[in-house]
Parts: sequence; structure tokens; C-alpha cells
Amino acid sequence: MSYDQRQTIAAISTAPGAGGIAVVRISGPQAFAIGKTCCSAFAKTNSVPSRKAIFGAWNHPNGEQLDEVVVTAFVGPNSYTGEDVLEISCHGSVYVQGAVLESCIAAGARLANPGEYTQRAFLNGRMDLTQAEGVADLIASESEASHRLALNQMKGGISKAMASFRQNLIDFAALIELENDFGEEDVTFADRSALQNQVADLRTEIARLLASFKTGQAIRDGVAVVLAGRPNAGKSTLLNALLEEDRAIVSDIAGTTRDTINADLFIQGVKFRVTDTAGIREASDEIEALGVERTFAEVARASILMYVFDVVGPQPDDVKADLEKLARPGLEIIAIGNKMDLNPYTKAKFFTGAHLAEDRFIPLSALNQMNVEHLKNRLFEIGVGELPPQGSAVLTQARHTAALSQADDALERVHVGLSSGLSGDLIALDLRQALHYIGEVTGEISTDDLLGAIFSGFCIGK
Repeated sequence: MSYDQRQTIAAISTAPGAGGIAVVRISGPQAFAIGKTCCSAFAKTNSVPSRKAIFGAWNHPNGEQLDEVVVTAFVGPNSYTGEDVLEISCHGSVYVQGAVLESCIAAGARLANPGEYTQRAFLNGRMDLTQAEGVADLIASESEASHRLALNQMKGGISKAMASFRQNLIDFAALIELENDFGEEDVTFADRSALQNQVADLRTEIARLLASFKTGQAIRDGVAVVLAGRPNAGKSTLLNALLEEDRAIVSDIAGTTRDTINADLFIQGVKFRVTDTAGIREASDEIEALGVERTFAEVARASILMYVFDVVGPQPDDVKADLEKLARPGLEIIAIGNKMDLNPYTKAKFFTGAHLAEDRFIPLSALNQMNVEHLKNRLFEIGVGELPPQGSAVLTQARHTAALSQADDALERVHVGLSSGLSGDLIALDLRQALHYIGEVTGEISTDDLLGAIFSGFCIGK
């Protein structure tokens, strides 16, 4: 998706709905002209006062007064988009917001596309692509950890790592290219063994960054967890114990939970999206059958399955049979032996097998809060691992991982070429490939399709 930066854009930048105030943002070459058309107090200024708030009436181009507003100008390139920007703080009535926006369009602006402000910031060099994605993640952040990670990315956490990789490769490529230029003189500028060590060090750093993706994705999107098991195993009681509130109805009647119950659990600042499901058994009616069907659907979408069973009831073979039905590649399974206060002699080895390791069996009593904190710790270890050090680069986007993986493949070919005495011109080709893919991460190499896919996911007004 390409945008014409000669056009001036406008949009409401605050959240939809009524509020105390709202902000309408204009960006582009006609931003200040529109401000002077609609705001007499702004028009009276001899020169545009950058970053100074001006109070005055805001009028439609036809002369009708719409509101009293505060107008703030940001002279490009020292603005969010790198262009001239005008922000109009008006009263937060839905009608007033719409009327002010409509007046801007009547005065010569057009309605901004989703993400167009941030895309213009990228195109004008105010940020790279990873920082732009950090802006979107910051807006969408729902936990302390996701906020911290997005803020670090917006401030250039990944950009700095990519800049370091890129500079190392440019220095490396320069030596190889120099050899190629003087090939007929049989001059050697590059120590091949030293270059091999340099490539190995660079690949180690890339491997560390690629390994961070699982943690980054968990922090950014949250971890999907499903509670499943047979009726009356104590799933709902466990959900309430984890949340420390009565979120689910608890009853001795089998099959109380017939639909899914969703709740957010925060552990060490990371969001775990927990879903309680209907008990797994032969359904006695159509509604219960739909509930059991949804249980399997939720398990198919989850990252972690907490299979809950009553240690007084089901036999080990029953537990193993259920896990056989629920297990799938990539699904992490924790088996929770509930009601251990009634049968404290239950051993993990009775239940472990093809789909359950011994360290994934957790005995507890949800009713008495016994071992619930240990379960939270294990959830965090399995779903997240460890929180990254403050300020460290962490991958959060699948496209970052794909591009860096391709860069690593190119560097592996460089390593093989150096080891086998391959000619410098062929090694240089692989180095250029590695540089290309690293450039894709930050947006130094980009296409309209890629930019459209990224920025179309933003909200209008950002």
C-alpha cells in the first residue's frame, strides 16, 4: 500500500467514544494552512509557533463555530511523522470529534488510512520498521512485560542489534570485495581464518536472537492455557484458586461447566489467557456435547494444556487415555493431580508416559490453595522461560525470525565457502544475501506489499 505524501491527512487519534477531550491530528504540507482557515487565533500568529499551545475557536470553513479548542503545532521534521503536524484538542463529544474532523477534510485534508501517520514517520526516517512495529505493540500492550518489551523495541532495541550485524558484514564484505578488485595481482587482504571466526561470532549472536522469539512472542501476545479434564476434577475450583477470585461456578454436580470460561492471569507481568472448559466424557445431551466439542477445539489452539484429574477417582490408565486424545505436536502438557489432601500418597510415576514427563506432574489441592503458587511458577517456566534483561533485544515478530533465519543460512554458506577455499566473488554473493535479509528486518529493504501488510494492522489515527 503506497501513500501520496503530497496529500495532507487527518484523523481522530484518541480512542473511539466520548471522553473529556479528544485529539484530531493533521499531517502534511497543508496542515498549518488548514489550521489558519479554521482557527482565527492560530491564523493571527506571524510564524507558526512550534510546540506551543494556542487556545481559540475552531470553525468549519463555512464559518460555523464547532468548539473551543487547544491547537498545538509541530514543525517538520521535528514531529512524529517528520512533516508539519497540527494537533487539535477538542471536547470529547462524539459529535464534536466528528465535526472537527469533517471540517479538516472540508478545508483540504483527506481521511488518513490505518497506520498512515506511523508509515510516514518510517518513510521520512523518523524510525525504522522494527520501531514502527514497537509503536503498534505499545498501543496493544496489555501487561507490564509486553509494555516494557514494546517500549524497548520502539526505542530501538532491535535496531541497534541489526545495525551492529550490518556494520560487521559491511566491513567483512569490504575486505572480500577488495580482494576481488585486485584479484589479478594475487593480493590477499583478508585473513580467512579470522573471517571464519567473525562469521561464527555473528551467527552465535543471531542464534541467541532467534532463540528469544518464543519468549518475545509469549510476552507480546500472552500465553494461551486450557484447563481440561473429566467432570468434577476441580477445574473450575483451580481456575478460581489461580485468579484468587470466584470467577467460575463450582458445584458437586457433574458437568456444571458446559461452555468455555475465559480469564486473564498475570504472572511476573506476563499475561496468561486461561480457558476453563467442559468436562471430557460421553455427553448426556446436545448442549453438553457442544461443550465437549469446544473443549477439544480450545486445546487445539492452546500453547499449554493443564489436564486436571481427581487423584481419588480416575485410574492411571484413564489419565493416559485422555492425554492420548488431547496431545498434539507442540502442545505443552501439565498434569495436575487435584485433591491431594484426600490421597497424599499419589505418585507421579503412576501417571507418566508417552505424553507426560515426571516433572510435568503437579500434585495440589485447589480448594486449600496447596501448591498453587508452584503451579504458577511452572506455568511461567514452561510458557515464557525467563524474562529478558532490561534493554536487551528480543524478537517479537515472525517476519523478524524469518528474515534472520535466511541471513543465518547465507552466513552458513559463507562459512562453508571460506573453509573450502571458494573464490571471493562467490563468497561476496552470499554476504550480500545476508545483508539483504538483515535490511529486511529494519526496513532498509522493503516492498509496498510488506509495508501495506504491516501498517494496515494499525489503528486509524496512528
